[in-house]
Amino acid sequence: MYQMVPAVPGELHSSDGPGDSPLKKRGSREARPLAVSGVLGCLLVLAAVVAWCYYSASLRKAQLVKTELLELNEDGFVIRNQTGAIIFTMTFGSAQLDLDSCSLEENILSCTRSDAGRVHFFIHSVRLKNTVTCYRVRWEPLDHQGPVEHTMPCNGSHWYGGAESATQRWPLAVEGEREPRPFVTGDVYAQRDAFGGILERYWLSSKAVAIKINDSVPFHLGWSEKDLALRFQARYRDSPFKPARGGRASPQLSYRVCVGSDVTSIHKYMVRRYFPKPVKVPSVEVFKHPVWSTWALYKTSVSQDKLLRYAADIRKHGFACSHLELDDRYTADYGEFDFDPQKFPNASGMFRRLREGGFRVTLWTHPFVNYDSVNFGVGVRDGLFVREPGGQLPALVRWWNGIGGILDFTNPQARHWYRAQLEEMKERYGVTSFKFDAGESGYLPAQFSTLVPLSDPSAFTRLYTEMAVPFSERAELRVGYQSQNVSCFYRIIDRDSVWGYELGLKSIVPTVLTVGILGYQFVLPDTIGGNAYADHMEGDNGKDLPDRELYIRWLELSAFMPAMQFSIPPWHYDEQVVEIAQKFTKLHETLVAPRVLKLAKEVLHTGDPIVRPLWWIAHHDEAAYKVDSQFLIGDELLVAPVLEPDKRERDIYLPAGSWRSYKGEHFLQGPKYLTDYPVDLDEIAYFTWVQ
Repeated sequence: MYQMVPAVPGELHSSDGPGDSPLKKRGSREARPLAVSGVLGCLLVLAAVVAWCYYSASLRKAQLVKTELLELNEDGFVIRNQTGAIIFTMTFGSAQLDLDSCSLEENILSCTRSDAGRVHFFIHSVRLKNTVTCYRVRWEPLDHQGPVEHTMPCNGSHWYGGAESATQRWPLAVEGEREPRPFVTGDVYAQRDAFGGILERYWLSSKAVAIKINDSVPFHLGWSEKDLALRFQARYRDSPFKPARGGRASPQLSYRVCVGSDVTSIHKYMVRRYFPKPVKVPSVEVFKHPVWSTWALYKTSVSQDKLLRYAADIRKHGFACSHLELDDRYTADYGEFDFDPQKFPNASGMFRRLREGGFRVTLWTHPFVNYDSVNFGVGVRDGLFVREPGGQLPALVRWWNGIGGILDFTNPQARHWYRAQLEEMKERYGVTSFKFDAGESGYLPAQFSTLVPLSDPSAFTRLYTEMAVPFSERAELRVGYQSQNVSCFYRIIDRDSVWGYELGLKSIVPTVLTVGILGYQFVLPDTIGGNAYADHMEGDNGKDLPDRELYIRWLELSAFMPAMQFSIPPWHYDEQVVEIAQKFTKLHETLVAPRVLKLAKEVLHTGDPIVRPLWWIAHHDEAAYKVDSQFLIGDELLVAPVLEPDKRERDIYLPAGSWRSYKGEHFLQGPKYLTDYPVDLDEIAYFTWVQ
């Protein structure tokens, strides 16, 4: 029934030791593959577990660096809009983040390490309104005191804001390679590559993004044409910025990026949130009637006889006058507060005659006291000047009219002394107000000390603007930093008598638009025709006058600004120029001033620009973002001046809507280009929006 299976040959004669049965040997060898398979299986399971852990961690990390519309990586972050398009990019130029050190708690994304050491970094996202989301960003190194730099590529956007500049562009033009330098107020007339006297740490993008650098940052700005990017840097080393008393010497770069539904609404939000507002509207007369200045006409050779003759000629030729501005130089020395008796032998009688003729008079003033002035000794004795570091001696400064001390406006005694001098002149002579010249922090010495330390040099500018407050009804300033609530007229820096973008006629519209975006709405353009310096003047008319056509086109543009200012009088040309000047000063009074005054009252509550870019009413119109030679007054008056020589026509862009020209033509719907639109020498093209 059963058959014995024979043994495998050689199995009974193996070399195994005694006691090892053939069956036992066979079982042991058959188990080995099973054991190996088991080990391999365990390894595969372990590998799967490890892979799952890494996968889970990567998923968590992906969720960490991508929150809502913001994506963070080791070398920067991007912000997208609701459609997924990238609208803002910032790259980290000085160090890269270690993403393993990052964590997310609610809406705060924070990291503790970078490849340069420990860091305090966070992005705090806040949805403030249905249409506005803001991101608070801060980077503070903890292991070193070197600079922190973030770079903002333009990303195909058009950017606006920052500061007044010598060559003003609208939108901003990133030209050349510029290492970051202190972002402080400077005199762009004297130093053409400086940042201007009106300056704020604020930029606005056509993609409805705005960025505001925090006040506490020792902020330096550079740029790169190669990368089409702005370079934002915080540093104390080799810088006029100083840490706050008792604060860390390690710089921190902090800023807010806010995103809205369109460029106008996000700007409105930022202005209401971060800019102070004027507390009142300056004198109605300055909005309605021209200011007449002695500067471009007489320079420093002004005298009593010349001023009286100037006033008489204004009346003789039938012009109105909000006030006469007596400019440099009516004192014997710079830093004195009385009239030079050689040039003004009867100043009291002069002021009486001017008042009888219906003229108000303002005087030029500045923060310098030259070393040869009798008041220099007073300032040294009473400690009124900015001092050398660690000492009591005044730090001498060079300005365009000599060498002297500069008043320390952090010192209450210096403020009181300066204001008292102005008040005394006001009382003694019946002076109406003052033209406050200079005030840029660029005139401070490279090394200095003040009674109250200045961590930000531009705070000096802010303190200087406050000196104008008691005289603000007709006061004039040429600087502004966090000074929007000082309710004065802000004069853009002096212009040369040239056509171009470098402090010429073409620069006026971009400059007025820029300072308006920065919150300064009561703008006084420079004198019609410019300074009339012989070495900065186009044309050769043999009379040391600005080119006639340039003067006329400048006059026409000024008539559509919030205020007009003459110095070179139109009667120094010919009767036609006088007639054109009379026509446009009347047009300013009847057409422009009522609109501007209405908007000026709204500024107190909104901060909205009076002079507006075309994109203000055309958010989705790419062409509107690039127009730099047209502007709006409010939303309903569009102005297109001729800004080139030998032209009796210009191209005009009308945004969507229905417009009626000053000639009575109707242009429906749109947007529309008007090519070679005819504009005679005695005309300026303007259009009103019709419903």
